[in-house]
Amino acid sequence: MTTTENRSEPTTVESLDWSTTPTDAPGWLARARDVRRVLERDAAARDRAGATPHDEVALLKDSGLVTILGPVEHGGGGQEWPLAYRVIREVAAGDGSIGQLLGYHLLWFWAARLVGTPEQIAAVEADATRNRWFFGGAVNPRDAELTIRDEGDELVYSGRKSFSTGSRVSDVTVLEGVIEGTDTHVFAIVPSHQEGIVFGDDWDNIGQRLTESGSVTITDVRVPWAAAAGFTDRVFTPRVYNTLNVPIIQLVFVEFYLGIARGALETAARFTRERTRPWLHGGHERAVDEPYQLDLYGDLHAKLWAVEALADAVAQEQQVIHRDADGVTAEQRGRHEVRVAAVKARATDVALEITSGIFEGLGARATTTELGFDRFWRNVRTHTLHDPVAYKRREVGAWVLRDELPEPTWYS
Repeated sequence: MTTTENRSEPTTVESLDWSTTPTDAPGWLARARDVRRVLERDAAARDRAGATPHDEVALLKDSGLVTILGPVEHGGGGQEWPLAYRVIREVAAGDGSIGQLLGYHLLWFWAARLVGTPEQIAAVEADATRNRWFFGGAVNPRDAELTIRDEGDELVYSGRKSFSTGSRVSDVTVLEGVIEGTDTHVFAIVPSHQEGIVFGDDWDNIGQRLTESGSVTITDVRVPWAAAAGFTDRVFTPRVYNTLNVPIIQLVFVEFYLGIARGALETAARFTRERTRPWLHGGHERAVDEPYQLDLYGDLHAKLWAVEALADAVAQEQQVIHRDADGVTAEQRGRHEVRVAAVKARATDVALEITSGIFEGLGARATTTELGFDRFWRNVRTHTLHDPVAYKRREVGAWVLRDELPEPTWYS
């Protein structure tokens, strides 16, 4: 369990010493808590402003969190996904948008591992770690695929995607498209700031306002065949591990949902202790002695702890697959996806319950715009509509009743 309650002074960037890279889990979690404390100081105000989060991404870079999965020899943390997930959760407790940005970045940072050749993996991870690249991705599967023209030594991408999380704050963007006249999909990593990439600056949603998730138009973006992820002599050799991007991103979702829920619950508890007034007919001098308050916070915390524990367990199960990327079987992958679906469903329900339920313990005075307690619910509500949670429960049910494992798709 983590907590940042009962702090005497807010944390500022200037007060932090990030001159060295953490070397173990406690050090990385402490670094993530530092970032959380900086973010939560003015999270409500930044949510209202909705400005492009250049400073927030700089914070992630300066803290080193963007390289937690990077090779140690290039200045990265050399850590594994279970710890990275906990770091995402911690950052999201301070600001859900920035937790999402970090989570998506880490997935796309890992994209070379998922589909690249050994040479591509080494090159991408070295450059991305040394330069602290921040990754975005234009891979929304609900839109038409980007088209790719094969022009001999180069592939040329064109098309439009409705969503491109990270957009203007990214250094590089992951593209995915289909070569014209074929069913061949090709991933590639390209510089985000070039003439052929135009971000729509049209992300205007009720929640996750700082994720820069608006549209992007791709026009004649050229990529050498050598940069086509996973291709050798223009041929791609598939393996089951290629499909692990969905379980990874779904666990990323789980972590920032739980982080937002924790941020809401701890911020609300602090407000209830310090500012909520007892009900005038309740017979108590302090709000913290009200039986309904004790029941509320006890119930919500118990539910959060339970899903956090499940999320940690599923993350450890996934790490077993990461350690044997070439040996993972379709059945092993399918069983893991069922577990991911289960925790995604529970995290969705619990995060929505907590972020709306805290108001029962806050009182009417806590609904002011300045306090911004509504941002927690708006953030969870916005992103939990990414893909219907009913289909996650269906995956679990089909395995329980019919012993059916989900087939790999863009959402399972």
